[in-house]
Amino acid sequence: MIQDGSQVSIEYTLKLEDGSLADSNVGREPLTYEHGSGQILPALEDALTGLAPEATKSVTLKPEEGYGIVDPSAFQEVPPEHIPEEARRVNAQLVAQDASGGQRPARVDQVHDDKIVLDLNHPLAGKTLHFDIKVLAVD
Repeated sequence: MIQDGSQVSIEYTLKLEDGSLADSNVGREPLTYEHGSGQILPALEDALTGLAPEATKSVTLKPEEGYGIVDPSAFQEVPPEHIPEEARRVNAQLVAQDASGGQRPARVDQVHDDKIVLDLNHPLAGKTLHFDIKVLAVD
């Protein structure tokens, strides 16, 4: 049974509220993590506690339980010349780098002649997450 300290391997499919596929590892390498160590979303970890190998479970996480709500302060205006020309379009995906060298995903939210607005929120912020989980192993 899954408990704190267990090494857990799972297969998962993640869908969004509209039914679109956000991610899946079905048919690929399992996701392996140490239960209770904060390596996966805490609410998902809580939902998996007590499951045994071969168990399946559907888990729905509200935005607050997943990657948070959309933070308006995470939108940043930048001059167009700071963005590669091919990425100067709405919904283009980029990797932003801060002054200390840290990287995070960024999405082009708006394009204007004099500025581009980047959304630095996690790509799944503000989304309700629907996981279908199969426990493959618990050690």
